[in-house]
Amino acid sequence: MFLETGLSPTALAIAAFPFGLIIGSFLNVVILRFPEQLKNSWRHESRDFLGLPEEPTEPLSLATPASRCPSCGAAIKPWHNIPVISYVFLGGKCHACSQSISIQYPLVEIAAGLASGFIVYQFGLSLMAAYCLLFSWVLIALTGIDYREQLLPDQITLPLLWLGLFANLGGTFVPLNDAVIGALAGYLSLWTVFWLFKLITGKEGMGYGDFKLLAALGAWMGWQMLPLIIILSTFVGALVGIVGLLLRARDRQVPMAFGPFLAMAGWIALIWGDTIVAGYLSVFG
Repeated sequence: MFLETGLSPTALAIAAFPFGLIIGSFLNVVILRFPEQLKNSWRHESRDFLGLPEEPTEPLSLATPASRCPSCGAAIKPWHNIPVISYVFLGGKCHACSQSISIQYPLVEIAAGLASGFIVYQFGLSLMAAYCLLFSWVLIALTGIDYREQLLPDQITLPLLWLGLFANLGGTFVPLNDAVIGALAGYLSLWTVFWLFKLITGKEGMGYGDFKLLAALGAWMGWQMLPLIIILSTFVGALVGIVGLLLRARDRQVPMAFGPFLAMAGWIALIWGDTIVAGYLSVFG
């Protein structure tokens, strides 16, 4: 289904970019607050199970409390919360205490804006574009959460999986059979690697969230894209890890989140996967 607007793809992309920036601002809230909500819930359940009294905590949701500086607690005024522009205008510092503001905020906003503009440019105002936008925004949120917390919440990865299967009921991206097999193969492939690595080394090389994320990517793009996603994510992950060690930017003993590399590879595969595979087969096929 495609909605005719009379606007050129460039005009649509330009209009989608600021909308994506706004979505990116909300994704920052999800990245920062959703893991804290989960931790609060886990603490509550643990204390309830152990019969311990509740600890008073400030109510926390994606909507409340209002945005404030994490350093000094000063409320962030609406004109200081404009995506990207406010960060640049404030010089990357809090208006009240002059403490540095994390570069995460504009990076997430720009990533969401660019992804939104590019998708609308490629697919117009269509059902496929709507699915791709949701897919992109969820992957950005998962990337941010996993990078910060080394956590891929089931509350996000599992709905992403089911949405992929739903999208492919009508074959939006791949036939439903390929999507179901992709979900199964995506989960079992990393699950198998996990257990082989654990049996050989006695250590856990990745988390279960990675299995579920690859299962979700398989549900969206079918089993045929899984080799490309695994190769891309492994290559980029290894490259980043090696560079980090050479530059001493990370500790060898500290595990590195694999979810961001899966997410990046999955997005590339969704947009350019067919072109990459066709190009590979034309050269080596």
